[in-house]
Amino acid sequence: MRSFKVEAVVLKTKNFGEADRILTIFSKSHGKLTVIAKGARRITSRKGPNLEVFNKVSLLLSSGKNFDLVTEASVIDSYEGLRKKLKLVGLAYNICELVDKLTPEKQEAAELYELIVQTLSKLSKPLKDKNLILNFKKYLLEDLGYIVKDESLNPDIDQLIESITEREIKSRKFLMRI
Repeated sequence: MRSFKVEAVVLKTKNFGEADRILTIFSKSHGKLTVIAKGARRITSRKGPNLEVFNKVSLLLSSGKNFDLVTEASVIDSYEGLRKKLKLVGLAYNICELVDKLTPEKQEAAELYELIVQTLSKLSKPLKDKNLILNFKKYLLEDLGYIVKDESLNPDIDQLIESITEREIKSRKFLMRI
């Protein structure tokens, strides 16, 4: 069983069994990965609180049969500022959902990782760029090769993303309500 260390952002979590949690993470060196954290939902778990959505974490993973297994976890940055307002939480979920739906598994994407980290960091700070999320979507599509750099887009970039994924972006509906 080989072990490796990754720095990653937690994109989504899903409860599994009685005490386990399946995580979708985006790492600098391995791209998007689906991993399992055994016992993470137990009250006594030391890694459970570190594995929340949006957290930038350092993980020690062991190769498993179906999923890589989280053996150690520590928080690098929890982006506390964005957890204080519902609108910011919605925007952060939108970022994570887009990355999850548009990126393939196990493809290294260091530039995209830096884009995610920078966007979450800017979102958690008091001074907000009004075009932060729009610019994130544009750079994401450029980085993944869906659009040409400096291409002028129609006003609704979300429709383009939904046509690419062939699925509805759920966080978009949420953002329209708040």
